[in-house]
Amino acid sequence: MSRWEPNARGRLEQAALELYSERGYEQTTVAEIAKRAGLTERTFFRYFPDKREVLFAGAGTLQELFVDTVTEAPDAAAPIDAVAAALDAAAAQFQGRFDRVRRRQAVIAANAELQERELIKFASLSAALSDTLRRRGVGEPAASLTAEAGIAVFKIAFERWVEQSGDQDFAHLIRESLAELKAVATGA
Repeated sequence: MSRWEPNARGRLEQAALELYSERGYEQTTVAEIAKRAGLTERTFFRYFPDKREVLFAGAGTLQELFVDTVTEAPDAAAPIDAVAAALDAAAAQFQGRFDRVRRRQAVIAANAELQERELIKFASLSAALSDTLRRRGVGEPAASLTAEAGIAVFKIAFERWVEQSGDQDFAHLIRESLAELKAVATGA
């Protein structure tokens, strides 16, 4: 009988990322992921509903961070500034995780099903931001426009960060992208 080891979720995430990188997403089974992690398939399904979700496990935490940060922004903060604070908070969560993030993005980029799943996660994040902004008293279409713009800034800065090998700080790229959006919007 093997000795119990902690962090089953983390081991499953690591094993999946390794296998997806080595063999490809489609060629990897849940059984192989569980075996690599030293766990059973049953344990895998306690943590993840399917093999896609192992790559998106942090989406709920990211959404919660965005919503909480926008909710806690000062009442006088403009909607885009409340979203900018959430973007900065999100960037801090990625600090020191560049190699893992880059490997994850390479797996997603190589598979249309995973790309679609990522778009769905972004749409959910945008909807949650819109709802949060409306609860702060921001009307429509401003709430939806601000949320969509914030997600666009996040996605573009994230892509630049991954493409540039993490040389630049993610938070800096977010602020730079947001400044570019504001310049485009104001015609400056």
